[in-house]
Amino acid sequence: MSTLRIARCAGFAFGLAFALAAGVTAQPPGAAPAPTLPPLFFKEQWQQRARPAGAGADFVPEGGVTAAAVTNSALELKLYDPDAASIPGYLANPPPRSVARDWDGPSCIQLAGFNQNPPPQRVANGQPTDPPNLWTGVCQTAVAATLRDRTRYVDLTGLARIRWVTRTSGFHVVRPVVKLADGNWFVGDYAEGGPSANSTLFLESEFPVASVRWLPLDISRVVTVGQTWASPDLRRVDEVGFADLLPGSGHGWGGFVNVGRIEVYGKAVAR
Repeated sequence: MSTLRIARCAGFAFGLAFALAAGVTAQPPGAAPAPTLPPLFFKEQWQQRARPAGAGADFVPEGGVTAAAVTNSALELKLYDPDAASIPGYLANPPPRSVARDWDGPSCIQLAGFNQNPPPQRVANGQPTDPPNLWTGVCQTAVAATLRDRTRYVDLTGLARIRWVTRTSGFHVVRPVVKLADGNWFVGDYAEGGPSANSTLFLESEFPVASVRWLPLDISRVVTVGQTWASPDLRRVDEVGFADLLPGSGHGWGGFVNVGRIEVYGKAVAR
């Protein structure tokens, strides 16, 4: 082979290798950009009741959760308790494994935990290091709690995810709940804290929203309806939270969920 032909072949091979490398790294014109992780949309970690002046060492901050537990001023707490109308009666005559202070709020969902500064010397239940959390132990029915941003929806498509701190007991699990801008409700098949994961510990975990399958939810009763998986449009979500679809067992270990800090990662959408 002549020297000139060898040079031409070498030049062609170099040009082909360069073109292939450029094709691997260069993005074709008009191609969609690579997906990116969405930012933190909101975080809520709850705050306990302020200790009254002169309160003794036996002060218990637990009680029915109210809007005062929310630390993020941009958020509203929404409580869904189908049995809320019975609370005055329960206050006068507490159900088994509950006490009167469990029934001083708008719903059965309690603000629990003992993460105070300074830590209490004694606590009625749990450990002094338990974080502030929402607890469903005295609820007589399924319940749900959500958070709503006052000025924005959240887009939970793409790589949106939810991170939370939870604890479960018995066969209870924590399930994600969403309310869309059109008013429709859905509950997810994702279940935090299956029986094999039950623990006396609060555990932090996260999951991608895209992996969740959804069923329509009747929020007035906090029950699923139908048996066909839904395909909700999650581009404009009004409320995000959790559901416990089983009644609670009362104080002491049995059946309940605790939900501490909640973080939602998604794109903000103006209302």
